[in-house]
Amino acid sequence: MDDVAVPVFTRPETTGAVTRGAARLLLELGYAPLAEVSLPNGRRADLMAIGPRGQIVIVEVKSSLEDYRTDQKWGEYAPFCDLFYFAVAPHFPREVLTVGTGLIVADGFGGAVLVEAQPTPLAPARRKALTLSFARLGAMRALGVPADLANEAAADEADTPL
Repeated sequence: MDDVAVPVFTRPETTGAVTRGAARLLLELGYAPLAEVSLPNGRRADLMAIGPRGQIVIVEVKSSLEDYRTDQKWGEYAPFCDLFYFAVAPHFPREVLTVGTGLIVADGFGGAVLVEAQPTPLAPARRKALTLSFARLGAMRALGVPADLANEAAADEADTPL
C-alpha cells in the first residue's frame, strides 16, 4: 500500500485559505468584499461585503474549534450587518456552531453556503453610515493608504450617532 501524504496546515494558513475562499464565494454571489474591516464598536470583521441592493454581510472566519471556543466576539457584529455568516474549513466540526447563523464552508479556491443567514435589516441611517465608510475604506485601500490608517479613518466615520 502506498503512503499518502496528507497536508497539515497551520492556523494562519487555514485562516487565509478560508478567508480567500469565502471572499471568492461572495464575489460569485454578487457581493463586493473587503477583508479586515474595523467596525464602529472597535471590533474587526474578517470579511465585510456589500451586495447589489446595498445589503451588508459580515463573515467571521473560524480556523479551528479552539478559535471558535475562545473567540466569542462575533455576537457584537450583528448591529452592523443585515446577514451574518461563519466561514469554516471543510474539516471543521460544524455541529458546534451556533444555531441560527449562516454557514459558509470554504477552502483556498472557493466555497459554498450550507446554511443561509437569517436577515436582520439595518436601520437606514446606520446602513448609510456603514456604506459610506465601506466605500471610503475600499477607495483608500485601492490608493495604497496603509491599512491601519484606512481602517481607523473608516471606523471613525461610521462611528456617528445612529
